[in-house]
Amino acid sequence: MTDQAAKAKTFAGLHTGPEILVLPNAWDAASAAIIADAGAAAVATSSAAVAWAHGYPDGDALPREKLLLTISACAKAAGGKPLTADIEGGYTDDLGELSDVIKAVIDAGAVGINLEDGTRDADLHARKIAAARKAAEGAGVDLFINARTDIYLKRLLEGDAAEAEAIRRAALYRDAGASGVFVPGPTDEALIGRLARAIALPLNLLLWPGLPDAARLQALGVRRVSSGTAPFTAAYTTVAKAVADFLQTGATAAFATDAPALQNLNKRFG
Repeated sequence: MTDQAAKAKTFAGLHTGPEILVLPNAWDAASAAIIADAGAAAVATSSAAVAWAHGYPDGDALPREKLLLTISACAKAAGGKPLTADIEGGYTDDLGELSDVIKAVIDAGAVGINLEDGTRDADLHARKIAAARKAAEGAGVDLFINARTDIYLKRLLEGDAAEAEAIRRAALYRDAGASGVFVPGPTDEALIGRLARAIALPLNLLLWPGLPDAARLQALGVRRVSSGTAPFTAAYTTVAKAVADFLQTGATAAFATDAPALQNLNKRFG
């Protein structure tokens, strides 16, 4: 078994272990190193944070070469831990082209992906999942395909109709080859519990205002919770405030935060 195949097996196992998988999301090598060294079992990337870090909006706009460079950098910085990459909608709806993207993502070091349907037709997304699974099998890696449905995030439906459609899509994506299902948006405990019981794959939720904590989510049957853009937002909110203070005063106190708590990244990467 190759090192990458072993990491893929480890990552899949994290979704069935005794503890819920808590995944902070990185956007570059430094954030990936910080997350890995803090004790995370695996490292994930945030598509929005990666896009913003390169000056692009979220939504399949990031050039693929920048995506692949980021995945490679984060995989190397993850300290031997599995890396899963958010690849939005795969940056294409062409199945042959998507297969090439999947192979390149695996070559860059990822053992998992998020693949979102957005506003696309669910049947098209199922075909994309099937194409991704076939490409991964050809690459010899049991890629963890986290099929994301945006029914709640984009408010495509409401109430009972949204719940029914999320469950229907989860079954469709499972049959196409998905390893897990990502349903960002729900925070209501009763709804979360029903989704976890109805979806026959590990359920992933997104950190969101009002979302129960990890222990409660685990009790409800959730297997994975992702931070999304929260670490990026926290970091850059701190930068924005410090820069504003520095511009106003020109004093060192503007940046006198808890800097010693940050590891020596020059030494870490050296």
